[in-house]
Amino acid sequence: RSASRIADPALRELALAALEKRSNMEGAAAFAAFVRFGPRRDVVQALVAFQAIYNHVDMLAEQRGGDQEARARALHEALLLALEPGAAEPACRAHALQSGRDDEGHLAEMIEACRWALSRLPGFAAASPTVRAAARRIVAFQSFSLGEQGKLEAWALHETLPGSGLDWWETAAAAGSSLTVHALIAASASPALSAPDVEAIDGAYSSSIGALHSLLDSVVDEAEDAQARQLSLIGCYCSRQEAAARLGVLTERTIEAARDLPDGRMHAVVATAMACSYLGDCERADGQARAVAPAVRAALGGLSRPIVRVFALRRLAARLALSRSGREARATEARAAEVALRKPASPAAVVDRGNRGAGARAT
Repeated sequence: RSASRIADPALRELALAALEKRSNMEGAAAFAAFVRFGPRRDVVQALVAFQAIYNHVDMLAEQRGGDQEARARALHEALLLALEPGAAEPACRAHALQSGRDDEGHLAEMIEACRWALSRLPGFAAASPTVRAAARRIVAFQSFSLGEQGKLEAWALHETLPGSGLDWWETAAAAGSSLTVHALIAASASPALSAPDVEAIDGAYSSSIGALHSLLDSVVDEAEDAQARQLSLIGCYCSRQEAAARLGVLTERTIEAARDLPDGRMHAVVATAMACSYLGDCERADGQARAVAPAVRAALGGLSRPIVRVFALRRLAARLALSRSGREARATEARAAEVALRKPASPAAVVDRGNRGAGARAT
């Protein structure tokens, strides 16, 4: 409803298109499965609002024109605003992020929804500095990725920790992932959230888990990135074979890192589900995607099989629902046509042959 109220037609179309990216908002909400009691509803709201903001500003930043790097940085700073539940900044500041375009308060509304939900999470104060650091990495990645590649490479090399085993574009991929923020928001539902737990979650998700997430997303978007002439992270590998082998290794590391966390079995299930959500798209695509899918599937192991079936059933249900809605629309059109045929025809217009042209009278 908020997006539909935007008066600017181009901005309204972009806002609605961002909300159509439902799968990653559902993926964000999946982290609420960690919350066995307490404010699960607030966790869902914070997770989905944060991801919806990310989708929205990312789509705006990708529009051509002007200094894209500077605009992307300003737009993505909305993510930092959303993570300040106690800040006294007026919500109208969000309008400045629109580069002068009025969105009728749409972005501000999403920011306030995220803030309000976070203010109700008892452990968020403990997680807040680390969550904001993760969001700052997203801002940096998104701005540098729309500038010169040399800037992104230099920044990512500086961010790559010794011994991480990551190439610079893998570090960049991890920085652009929203999963670190999601995992820490879910953990914030617990009033007993400790500093070591926050550090462990950040270490796992800001490394192999986040890298795998963004690289799989890059695999699916490979053709779209090429068409838009945007940086393709998966394209940084020398060959399809290297990309497949490397994503297989990152998948193994992801599952291992997830299992080592507190509540590790749940983290492993969510990480596996994240990878499986991309596998269906990869296996139906061409090029790099088709080469990568078998390596990722093999590294996921037996846990992936039931999860892949769940996603397959969801896709089937979506197709059936679409088919059913199409049949219902055609039936409605047929009924309307039948009613129209039953109505008496209106008198035909007859043109006075003696007065043709612009001044002809029809009776």
